[in-house]
Order: sequence, then C-alpha cells, then structure tokens
Amino acid sequence: MTVFGLNEHACRALTGVLASALLLATAACGTTDTGDASSASGSSSTTQLQGYDTSGVKKDAAIAALLPQSVTKDGKFTIGVETTYAPAEFLAQDGKTAIGYEMDLAKALARVFGLKEETASAPFDSIIPAVGSKYDVGFSAFTVTSERIKAVDFVSYFNAGSTMVVKHGNPKKINPDNLCGTTVGVQIGTVQETSMGDASAKCKAAGKQAIEVQAQKQQTDITTAVITGKADAFYADTPVAGYAVKQTGSQLQTIGANTGAVPEAIAIKKGDASTVEAVQKGMQKLIDDGTYGKILDYWGVSAGAVKTAEVNPKVK
Repeated sequence: MTVFGLNEHACRALTGVLASALLLATAACGTTDTGDASSASGSSSTTQLQGYDTSGVKKDAAIAALLPQSVTKDGKFTIGVETTYAPAEFLAQDGKTAIGYEMDLAKALARVFGLKEETASAPFDSIIPAVGSKYDVGFSAFTVTSERIKAVDFVSYFNAGSTMVVKHGNPKKINPDNLCGTTVGVQIGTVQETSMGDASAKCKAAGKQAIEVQAQKQQTDITTAVITGKADAFYADTPVAGYAVKQTGSQLQTIGANTGAVPEAIAIKKGDASTVEAVQKGMQKLIDDGTYGKILDYWGVSAGAVKTAEVNPKVK
C-alpha cells in the first residue's frame, strides 16, 4: 500500500487491519462464504481460512542440494515476516497461526527444499537486517527498490499495483480508461486517491463531467459502497482488491489492468549465491507446475501473478 505520510511498516499495519475488518463488513452486507477460495481438500469460511493445502508439493532433490549447510543444518526454512498485511500474511482466527498467500508460497517452497517452514514474526523494518543471520530469508511483501538491493539479493514472485473493482457483471459498463462522470471509491491518503483526483481534473479540462471521488478512511466502507450501489467502482492495491472480490462471493469483479505494478520479492543475504539460486529455481518450479497459480487463486490475488521468478529484477 502506498499511503502518504506513513512509513511502509505503518502502511502494512493499516492494510492488515482494514483487510481483516473486511471479513466483518462483508458479513454485514449479507454476503456468503460461497465465493471463498478453497483448496483441493475442501473449502474454508471467511473467518476460518487456513490457507492452501501444500502437502502435495514434493521435494526436488536437485534444487534442495543447492542450499548451503547454513540453511539446511537445522532442517528448517526460517522465514522472517511481519504478520499484519492481509491477504499476503496475517494471523488466523486463533491469533497465532500466520496465513496468507505468501505464507502458502513459503510453505510450498520449503517442501521443495525438503525442509520444514518456520515462521518468525518480527517488526517489518527489522527483517532485512537480520536476513542470513536470524532468518534464512525475508518473505514479507518486500517491494524491490534500488536501496534494498544494496542490502540484500531478491527473487521476485509477485507484481503489486492498483486495480479497479466493480459490481459483478459490470452492470454500469464502467470503462477504466474513461471514468468521467462516474463515482469511484478510494482510501484517503493513498496513491489511488491522487490518481483519481488527477483523472477527474483531466475530465474537467476536457469539458467532460468530473469523476466523483469518494475518499473514505476504511477500505471496508469503500467496498460496501460498491456492493450497495453508492459508488460505481473502487480503486485499490491489487492484492486488497482481489481479496475483497474473493471475500464477497460473486458480488464484485475486477476490471482493466493491474496498473503501476512493481515487483515484490523474497529477500536473501547479499552475496549468498547458493540460496539465491535455490530460491529462484524453487519458485520457478512452483510457477511451472501450477502450485503457484493455485495458491494465488485461493486468495484471489492472481492479477499479480508473474511467469518468471527473477533475481534482482530491475526497478525504475
């Protein structure tokens, strides 16, 4: 999430609160659990999501052999994560278990290595400095930046951007490339609010009807406004948008492209070429065999899927 005036850690915490609260808001709107993601072994309710079943992922001996002894000696693949960013990583109803699409990817990756995934919850800004000592990797929705690449090596697995959401079937025929005269919900202080404000100004400059930008503090209220018809669409971070669609059953859908996407990646100790290679090949294996896609589908975030796990992807 890009929120002006907040650091990234604060943004993650805010997003986690809002996305978790969405479960309650959708229930209040009369939604059902029928649209929830389900694994191969069965479905889950909105308040009891347990994650995708990764038990079918098998060890790849050739990939596992790439890992250095410093990673494999304890039989664990230790993940540094800050668990307040649904649907990437957040705590389940028990208040202890870390779940989310990144947690499922981490578990699947550990199984490729023949190791047991161990989640180590930590403050967001403390994870990267401890990668390679306290944690084998950092797996916590890290956006790849030129500054971070100086500190760690990265293997990408997701593109996070902004996505438009409308009622299922798009009954008002909303065109994300021409929003003049529509009502669009955004969260206060986000990059999406600025984007819609700029788009509205362009509409007026062209002699067209402005966009009515409904800026609200809580994503839950924004989602509800679209469901109830008080807004024509909402614009939000791609993972948050996808998760909202998933949690509201068949009432919403995304339209248009995942815009302004930037890569998110697993952080690995700088210069640890063996672990970098193992993680890149392990993630690519999950992409190629379909496990990756099924995990993202489970959480409703397939719009951010990538086809290739890249080492230190280029950033603007």
